[in-house]
Amino acid sequence: MKILFIIVLAILLFYLIKKAYKNTKNIVINKIKINNELYEGHNPKINILHLSDLHLENISISPLELYEKLKDEPIDLIALTGDFLDRKRTIPKLVPYLQTLNRLNAKYGIFAVLGNHDYVLRNHHLQTLIDTLEQYNCKVLQNKNEMIYVQGKPVNIIGIDDFSTKRSNLEASYKGIQKGINLVLTHDPNIVLHMDQYPFNYLLAGHFHGGQICYPRAYHLVKMGKLARMNIVKGLHLQDDKPFYISEGLGQTGVNIRIGSRPEITLHEFSLTWTEAESVTAV
Repeated sequence: MKILFIIVLAILLFYLIKKAYKNTKNIVINKIKINNELYEGHNPKINILHLSDLHLENISISPLELYEKLKDEPIDLIALTGDFLDRKRTIPKLVPYLQTLNRLNAKYGIFAVLGNHDYVLRNHHLQTLIDTLEQYNCKVLQNKNEMIYVQGKPVNIIGIDDFSTKRSNLEASYKGIQKGINLVLTHDPNIVLHMDQYPFNYLLAGHFHGGQICYPRAYHLVKMGKLARMNIVKGLHLQDDKPFYISEGLGQTGVNIRIGSRPEITLHEFSLTWTEAESVTAV
């Protein structure tokens, strides 16, 4: 009887693991509209492709599959919010994904920030990752900002380095910033709780994987900061009435399974219309 129980338990465990692995291939494309309800008519908009947490050691979509999912989508800018990989031998695997992103011909380019797993790499290996990103037209913003113009409207792309590894420097990130819309890219969204003096119009992040394994809840995330303890680990939220979005990520870390979460590709349609009085500069 005991042996039978063990066999049944093993079969059940195998089934659950197999199903959890299949979940990693069940990729969802979420489309988010920001500020559209505030403005009517033909207003400037920017279409942003947001990818986070590729974790190329455990990713369940090929570069070709990624291209097929996105080739017909209008994409003006690509935002990559960190955790590409954490092993130096994986860096060559990044190249075909970057080639795919270049094929999407984003009008305003590709911008990237680094995550805590990227910083597992040290010294010249970390620099090789950065060089690889930049070789394939990704502008890596480590506490820096860059301005683009969208239909004549200034947009500041602000890259805040990883908060969880204590690399965030808000003052440096906003240094020299000009009046305009502020789009913030960062890996760990907990930084949003410290930005009352550093205004933004929209912020994109990742880091939590939506819990990745959420049964019955993602209790293991509580050590990952205040947002996680508030159960703010994915999707669209507000901080001081300003919107920010936390991606569930495209890859997995640790084990290549998902329970109660799905890999995510996000497309954001962001309205850029504002009055001169509403444009945002650093305090």
